[in-house]
Amino acid sequence: MKVHAVFNRDGGTFRTMDMKLFAETAKEIFEKHGHTFESEIVAGKSIVKALQKVAGETGEHVLMAGGGDGTISAAADVAWKANVPLAILPAGTMNLFARALKIPLDLNLALESLAAGEIKSVDISTANAESFVHQFSIGFQPQMIKFRNTLEYSSRWGKQLASLRAFAKAVSNPPRFAVRMVVDGTATERTVSAVSVANNPYGQGMLPIPDSVDHGELGIYIAGRLTPIGLIKLAFNVLTGSWRRNPDVEEFLAKEVELHFPHLRRSAKATIDGELVPLPKDVKIAIHAGELKVLVPPDQP
Repeated sequence: MKVHAVFNRDGGTFRTMDMKLFAETAKEIFEKHGHTFESEIVAGKSIVKALQKVAGETGEHVLMAGGGDGTISAAADVAWKANVPLAILPAGTMNLFARALKIPLDLNLALESLAAGEIKSVDISTANAESFVHQFSIGFQPQMIKFRNTLEYSSRWGKQLASLRAFAKAVSNPPRFAVRMVVDGTATERTVSAVSVANNPYGQGMLPIPDSVDHGELGIYIAGRLTPIGLIKLAFNVLTGSWRRNPDVEEFLAKEVELHFPHLRRSAKATIDGELVPLPKDVKIAIHAGELKVLVPPDQP
């Protein structure tokens, strides 16, 4: 197997590592397993261009991406469109897609497991023209991230502290907005505080990750009109893994969902895999079952 890696030197853990030494370690591990391996270390602003260049190379090869969740999401989009298998190294804060793929969060263990791994077909979803491997979200999460982005931090712990401060600010005034939804052909309209659409339904654990990455259905999660107390209660339920028992939360499974926002502000935002994006008035979300090829650790079901 030929592997060509692109490492985002500005992404998460990589910012404080000797990246040249790490690249040499990765090469040794993959060659030990009989593969060929090459890599390049690039700045965050150049990551998409570098990923596209590697994905467009001739011959069979695997595109490896190392960095935070934003890097991994961008790499999944590039690999999917180029029909090239993707390998990911988790160097971010949450590493949600890596967790869903059962990839170890320790980078050296991740290298070893991927070098012994196999190619698997998993799902990827789109919101209009934008792909995602984790979730598309409107309401509370974008509001909190907007608040967090006004704060300064320079480390993983600093980011987590900033997130707590942003939550404390956002919880005082939970968002409320009207949305018209068509879920697999069935229409409904309501006022809510949040809508999240996940690439595969969430599992039963504390973190919002799926038990399966090839279920072939979207998980649609709606939080009703929340008060500050209701939002705090929901946050507690999320932290304890009991959010499905919260009466303000509804869950649907579907292949496709259309969202229309009749009273949209110009400044409205959504998040796609944790990144803020402008929210259009109409969004069509669909799952593309089995269309993304990924390198996963061995013995995956």
